[in-house]
Amino acid sequence: MRPGPVFREEAMAVRRRMNVYFESDLLKQVALLAARQKVSQSAVIEMAVRSFLTGDIAGQQEAALIRRLDHLSRQMDGLDEDLSVMGETLALYVRAWMNAQLPLPPDAQEAAKARGRERYQNFLAILLRHLATGDRFLKERSRDIAAVREQRAVDANGAGESSVG
Repeated sequence: MRPGPVFREEAMAVRRRMNVYFESDLLKQVALLAARQKVSQSAVIEMAVRSFLTGDIAGQQEAALIRRLDHLSRQMDGLDEDLSVMGETLALYVRAWMNAQLPLPPDAQEAAKARGRERYQNFLAILLRHLATGDRFLKERSRDIAAVREQRAVDANGAGESSVG
């Protein structure tokens, strides 16, 4: 007897079409992920379903990592916007401050210019020192505030002990 024909599985699985419905915000997230990963939206959904059905730990970890990175990216965008606002605010403040200065009589202008150059050079020296040491003004203020809070806590504990005893 002769054996019947042998059927081999194709190397590539046969794909069949399926219509599904998503909430619009979920569909937007799928589109964003597909664009970021440079794959089709169908591939994203297929990976998600496969991961869900198999309990793919690596896929879950990757999804969690992607969510975290997206969150960090949004935070960085927010910080970038905040930094732009602060820079613009400072520039407008300096411009307003300089425009608000009273005009000087001609005989006092040269002395004022010299004093201004001196102050500016001092400002640059302080700025460069802070940048070189990494000791920023806001860090200093944070340490000052922490020290004051710590001192208040010590004072409050000391006052509480003496009134109890």
